[in-house]
Amino acid sequence: MKKILSISFLILFTFALSGQDQKTAWKKTYPKILKNIKAPKFKNASYNIRDFGAIPNDTTVLNTEAINRAIATCSRDGGGKVIVPAGTWFTAPLTLKSNVNLHLEEGSVVLFTTDPKYFPTVLTRWEGMDCYNHQPLVYAYGESNIAITGKGTLDGNAANENWWKKCGAVRFGWQEGDISQRTGRPKLMQWNNEKLPVSKRILTENDGMRPQMINFYLCNNVLIEDVKILRSPFWVIHPLLCDNVIVRGVYVENNGPNGDGCDPESCTNVLIENCFFNTGDDCIAIKSGRNNDGRRWSRPSENIIVRNCEMKNGHGGVVIGSEISGGYNNLFVENCKMDSPLLDRVIRIKTNTLRGGTIENVFVRNVEVGECKEAVLHINLLYEPREVGERGFIPTVKNIYIDKVTSQKSRYGVFIDALPDELSVQDIFVSNSAFNGVARGNHFTGKIENVKFDNLRINGELMSSNPLVK
Repeated sequence: MKKILSISFLILFTFALSGQDQKTAWKKTYPKILKNIKAPKFKNASYNIRDFGAIPNDTTVLNTEAINRAIATCSRDGGGKVIVPAGTWFTAPLTLKSNVNLHLEEGSVVLFTTDPKYFPTVLTRWEGMDCYNHQPLVYAYGESNIAITGKGTLDGNAANENWWKKCGAVRFGWQEGDISQRTGRPKLMQWNNEKLPVSKRILTENDGMRPQMINFYLCNNVLIEDVKILRSPFWVIHPLLCDNVIVRGVYVENNGPNGDGCDPESCTNVLIENCFFNTGDDCIAIKSGRNNDGRRWSRPSENIIVRNCEMKNGHGGVVIGSEISGGYNNLFVENCKMDSPLLDRVIRIKTNTLRGGTIENVFVRNVEVGECKEAVLHINLLYEPREVGERGFIPTVKNIYIDKVTSQKSRYGVFIDALPDELSVQDIFVSNSAFNGVARGNHFTGKIENVKFDNLRINGELMSSNPLVK
């Protein structure tokens, strides 16, 4: 294979290794994280939403009051399980309370209205920026021991005719004159740049800012298990400033714009396992706030495990960023399968000098990739170069380990765009891996230090152990 290696700026090479090494991380750090992640436990009590007046299979009747009353009663009584039996239950947004397991029985569908007038305004985050916006479809604030479980379905009912066109893109149904985030998003970004107090950041229906499907804000001991989630207006699962989160056995199908599957933001001790993602954006994207808001909270995401998951369509399989101003530490990914001509990248890190943030200690092993569009490992520190705001926050990416990853088709193997004038990417290790069907080899630009390949084959050819040295 013709070796293709583009180096357009100064690239440095050293043998230094900082942070924890791969062997120690998997042997010691990984088990410690797992030990700290525990599923919530609930009182043995049941509350059927029928007993609170919910009526199935009638989209002229909103069951919001009945379901929320069942949840509130269950929580007030000390907790238990709120039962959603088989049938279609039409509702506006729901509010989950402490010690409640919202259990969707097999054959049940919780179908959400798309009429914004039924969406209260609540405190949330939108693309990493704090604001008051439409209530997410299932929302909790400051609660403990909460869950959504069962073999039923949460259906956000989003389509080009309602929520999705509000992204402002013609291909999702937007037309000139329609309400869209073209109004609200620049406004919120300006508020963030100006450090406007959050209490004054109140968005309205005319701002066109879509709600998440699930947003648990400042919660701990969270479980989302076995449910199917379809047609979210925006991000699907969004734990925010949470501790001890399990997302297990969840099926996510969401091809809408910004349709991220699971986005833990400024969360600690998270397990995502045995899930399926087919999304219109990143399958899993780990975040910690955007620009000033991320730095104000200064809370990194850390100690996140992704294992035994399957990814199909998406901008990235497992992604860190771009809203990562609070930083990230300790990501473990193992035993996953990814395959789609519409999956852009397998492992992706994206940030810029507006975001900043230190991203370190990423460990990936035993990942099988059939096909992806762009790159197996993609690190981009020049993301969204036209974004307006205060620059000069230098991001750092270091200690990235990729081991035993196979891929059958991609444009690049390893693709790194670092900063041209600041050392920002260092200690990148790829070992015991084989990337086949690679069209353009590897790509490196900017100041990068210490990239090591150990038994990496691209299109059958063994790569140099020191790819930055000509």
